[in-house]
Amino acid sequence: MMFPISRVVEETSLSRRTIYRYVKEGLFPPPVKLGPNRVAWPSESIEAWRQERVQ
Repeated sequence: MMFPISRVVEETSLSRRTIYRYVKEGLFPPPVKLGPNRVAWPSESIEAWRQERVQ
């Protein structure tokens, strides 16, 4: 399943701006480009990131 940015914000409690900053800094999984103006995150990568934060 792929999550749009709105769902990633909901799942992580991070702001949109923070998510993109973390991606740029290598602290968050990068999105997958779905089209010229569309990206999404695989749900597995979000879950793995969350598990990493817990440990």
